[in-house]
Amino acid sequence: MPEEKPVKKYRCTVCGYVYDPDQGDPESKIPPGTLFENLPEDWVCPVCGASKDLFEPV
Repeated sequence: MPEEKPVKKYRCTVCGYVYDPDQGDPESKIPPGTLFENLPEDWVCPVCGASKDLFEPV
């Protein structure tokens, strides 16, 4: 049986917001289960507006 990889959360290095794939981002119409890697390229932090490249895995 293959091991389930833990789902990675990503933290905004600007404001500290944590994107949790299990929650998605309802404000941006991102459904739960959407991995950070699969977010649209133009997605930004819902708190401060930082771009995806300013996030780091936690």
